[in-house]
Amino acid sequence: MDEKSVRSIQTLAARSQVAVGNVTQPSTLVDASQPNNPAVCEYCGGAGWRAVVVGGDKRVTRCGCIARGHADYLLAQARIPAHYKNADLSTFRVDGPQTAVGEALFKTRGFVHQYPLEKVGRLYVGPFGAGKTHLAIGAIKELIIEKGVSCIFYDYSELLKQIQNSYNPSVQTTELDILQPVFDAEVLVLDDFGASRPTEWVWDAVSLILKTRYNQNRTVVITTNFPDGPSAKAAGIEGAQRATRDDTLGDRIGDRMLSRIHEMCRLINMPSNTPDFRSGNTRLTG
Repeated sequence: MDEKSVRSIQTLAARSQVAVGNVTQPSTLVDASQPNNPAVCEYCGGAGWRAVVVGGDKRVTRCGCIARGHADYLLAQARIPAHYKNADLSTFRVDGPQTAVGEALFKTRGFVHQYPLEKVGRLYVGPFGAGKTHLAIGAIKELIIEKGVSCIFYDYSELLKQIQNSYNPSVQTTELDILQPVFDAEVLVLDDFGASRPTEWVWDAVSLILKTRYNQNRTVVITTNFPDGPSAKAAGIEGAQRATRDDTLGDRIGDRMLSRIHEMCRLINMPSNTPDFRSGNTRLTG
């Protein structure tokens, strides 16, 4: 195959987005020549295909810039707050007073490494400023960049507020519009889980989200400041003892949903004596 033929096939393939030369399979990844990928690749010139030699024959195959463009697209869709743009696993410090959270980082790396062969999520439990959100965001960033996994981040209270607002007749967005990305993402991060005041409606909303993802075998990563334990009612705690008892995760989301979370996630406990790194800007989040 001469150079002119290769260029012609590259042009045709870029327009039709079909595989040619029996080298690749059809792809639904983002075309590197789209406006949201303005940098022109030095290997394919933005066509998304590059010439290769297989057994002495020249063919074309998908260029690596397609995967990079797809990762950029997934990162843009992940709703990661701008405050956490530098929250990576590589920037999570575990030296000095942070050594107590080294095990949490180790377990997070294991989660990323094993996915998707193992889709069990993670439940990060610990005090404010311990680095829970940093680890959760660092994990989904690596899943997106290294494995092309679709991930989405939601603050728990913000998500519930958006769902409630969708019931307003003056709002164009429907409840399904809000929930569909939550259902569809391969990995969902729910940050600050249990922060909203528990009501029957909140429990129903949480139940719908978790049950849907459970049935679809999709992964959820959760961070919470509340101890992983049953509700006061389930623990038989009443009266004055209940009044002085701090809420557990069971109190905030209900024991039934806590049981479901235990099925869907492995616990990563951040030590209760972990320093609050927000004050020293050592780490980006809690």
